[in-house]
Amino acid sequence: MSDKFETIARIPRNATMELLVKTGNYWKTEVVDVRWYSDGKPTKKGIRINMGELDTLLKALIKIKNKVNENEFD
Repeated sequence: MSDKFETIARIPRNATMELLVKTGNYWKTEVVDVRWYSDGKPTKKGIRINMGELDTLLKALIKIKNKVNENEFD
């Protein structure tokens, strides 16, 4: 990734690992990058999607969250 990316959120897992959500431009395409970082360096574990695909991913994640919430007290 380049310096053109903006960090939107940091989600720490432990002292050395965190999940970063970034937006930016990759090969002239607006993208969202969600990736694990270890000791401040990006790992290969993550996903980069075009902004146009973001709504579909978000709907899928909300569907998963709602299903988990429905089963929370089973």
